Formats: sequence, C-alpha cells, structure tokens
Amino acid sequence: MREISPGIFVESDQRGANYGAILTDEGSIIIDTPIVPKQAVAFREELRQMTGGKPFLYIINTDHHRGHIVGNQYFMPTPVVAHDIAWKHMKGYGDNFKQRVIDSFKKEPEIQAQFTSIQIVVPKITFSHRLDIVRGGRDLRIIKIGGHTAATSVIWLPNERILFVGDAVWVDQHPYMAQANSKEWLDGLTYIRKFKADQIVPGRGPVCGRDATERMSEYIRYMRARVRTFHRQNHSRQETVQTVLREVVGWFPISPALKSKTESQIKQGIGRIWNEMEKAARAKDKSAPEVEIEEPGDE
Repeated sequence: MREISPGIFVESDQRGANYGAILTDEGSIIIDTPIVPKQAVAFREELRQMTGGKPFLYIINTDHHRGHIVGNQYFMPTPVVAHDIAWKHMKGYGDNFKQRVIDSFKKEPEIQAQFTSIQIVVPKITFSHRLDIVRGGRDLRIIKIGGHTAATSVIWLPNERILFVGDAVWVDQHPYMAQANSKEWLDGLTYIRKFKADQIVPGRGPVCGRDATERMSEYIRYMRARVRTFHRQNHSRQETVQTVLREVVGWFPISPALKSKTESQIKQGIGRIWNEMEKAARAKDKSAPEVEIEEPGDE
C-alpha cells in the first residue's frame, strides 16, 4: 500500500477496485475491501501490524458492486457503512450473485479456488444523503453523489484535503456504466471538483487530481451527445451502440486480454445512455406506452 498522507493508505495495484485505510487514534477505518480473498486477508493483517492490533472501526463501501464489498467478510464484526440503496441491493445478494463472483475468475482457477465461502456482509449503518464520522482524531464526511450507481458515495477528509471517490472516477480506463445515470454522473463530477481536493483517490487507477475528473466528464458528455444525435435521428439502439463503440473505444488504453470484456462493458454503457434518451423522449409524449428498460447485473 502507498501512504498518501500520514496515516492514510491506498492500494491501487491489485485486482478489482482500489481500497484504502485511514488510521486513527482508536483504530482504522477501511474504504472498500479487496475482492480476492488472499488480498483481503493480507490487507487485514497488514493493518493489524501497522496499528499494533487496534480494532477496525468501520468499513465504508462506496457502492454495492462486488469489487468493493466482497472482502467485507474478512473484517468482521466491523460495522459496514453504505448508502441506503447499497443496503437494498446487498441484502438481496444470494447464490446467483456469489456464483457470478466466482465465474468472473473462470480464466484464473488459482483465484477461483480461494472462494471457499462467500458471505455477504450487509451494511449496519446507512444514510440517505450524508453521514459524518468524527473518530480518533479524524473527520470524515460521506456524501452520496450517485452517477456510477444510485448509491455511489464519496468520502471527504477536510483536514487532509483528500477525497475518496470510488468508481465515480476511473483513471485511464473505460468506466463501467451499465447501471449508471449519465446526467447524474456528470453532476457528481462537477461536485467533486468543487472540493478542490489536493488528492483524489479514484475507484480504479492511481491517485489523481482534477484533470482525471475532467477527462471522465469529456468522455461521458461525448457519449451522451452522440447517443442523443442517433436517437433523434431514429437510429435503432443496436445501431447506435455499434457506431458509438467504434468512436469511443480508443479513448482509453485496453489490455488485449481484456478487449472483449471491456468492449462488452462499453456497449452496456452506451445502451444505458440510449435508454435514458428513450425514457426522456417518452416522458414528453405521455400518450406513448411505457418502454421497458433492461437492468444489467452488477459489475
């Protein structure tokens, strides 16, 4: 892990989403947890060593996707903090969700074998808009911004001027948008910039600054503009997805090993924006029948 400020650690080089820890006088506060079991156990033991065995005070999940929450079980009985909507999703995760977690590593049997048991730890502390935690000499403000998911939240440390933003920001990667509200996401990125943070901890990629949020905004705005144009010209959803995919696929680097998966996720995101445009158009014509919007699974 990298110490980005005294007592504040971030891991951005492991599988899944970034995770971190804030050390306090009373114990540690964890921001998201590793998805890979061995990584989660190593993270737990490293924190115990650094703190001299002080307790884990809270786990804060920035959203309900598996890359942020599967490792919660290795820190029990630490109370989990998340948005109300994250709680709603997580309490419904059953065997199908657990199997999707395992299947996501089907090309890596050595990781699959680590999932001997998956326990979904549902948040015990939830909030609707904002929750402040003052503990052990640290001041944290947890704020729901939505966008990436309806539950996506950021954690602001005003004294250190550090902002954990979860998957609201991806650095040099195509973001996962299959459950997104793209307009809300743009508003959330604008809100993030208003903090004027010295350091931003994204959900994916290295610790960054304002520039990364602006690149994200450019990407989402471009996709919205292109999808809106195609929708107004009465192009089909499928045609729109295929054309816009070709236009945006080169915005961020893609590992050859992840090309198929990444392109599939980009298509889901474009389709999600197309659904937004369709819903907005239907709302203008209340006599039109309701359009059924497909809801993809978790990331």
